[in-house]
Amino acid sequence: MQTRLEFPAAVIFDMDGVLVDSNPYHLEKWIDFLNERQIPFDREKLPKLILGKRNDTLFRHFLGPDLTRGESKRLSEEIEAVFRKVFKAHAKPLPGLDRLIQECHAAGVPMAVASSAMKKNVDFVVDALGYHDYFRSVVTGDEVTHPKPDPEIYLKTAQRLEVDPAQAVAFEDSYVGVGAAKNAGMKCVAVASTFPIEELRPLADLAIPSFEAVNLEKLQELFSPVSN
Repeated sequence: MQTRLEFPAAVIFDMDGVLVDSNPYHLEKWIDFLNERQIPFDREKLPKLILGKRNDTLFRHFLGPDLTRGESKRLSEEIEAVFRKVFKAHAKPLPGLDRLIQECHAAGVPMAVASSAMKKNVDFVVDALGYHDYFRSVVTGDEVTHPKPDPEIYLKTAQRLEVDPAQAVAFEDSYVGVGAAKNAGMKCVAVASTFPIEELRPLADLAIPSFEAVNLEKLQELFSPVSN
């Protein structure tokens, strides 16, 4: 006899580009940062280079591998304080997200956030959206050693939720994010809020134009039948 999981064991969300449309603001903050320091960059290639990655990785890329941990932290605090100030008035859930959050909550499906962003940013966004009570766990870039596409952040989130990663679904918008979820053994839904759906489709289990195109039934279909 073959059965399907009634629902995923957990649903895990990245933040930037998934909970909120914040990536254009992150892009602008980096453009300003690089221009202020007269660091050359290719504007066309910048989104793929920076989005989904942790600040310390990017600071080393642009400023050199010898940048101290303390200086990296100082710069990160500085650049993200500017982001929060600018983005505050624009913090709202992506279309269709609130419906999915409510559907998962009503069905008793555990939810969490796994974001490369610093804790201050994640807390800021989750509180601005009013989603704090819906997430059983929030894991941020401050709490992991290895950045995405390493699976550490997703494995840690699954551990906190006490679920098998193979029975969880992650929502991501970036190439490195999809890679992290898949490297953790999770199903991954790529939301084409940041990069073209045609490029995300081969990498993820499902690629969608927006949350309006997905529900719990669609997530259930990601799991192959298992024999009892």
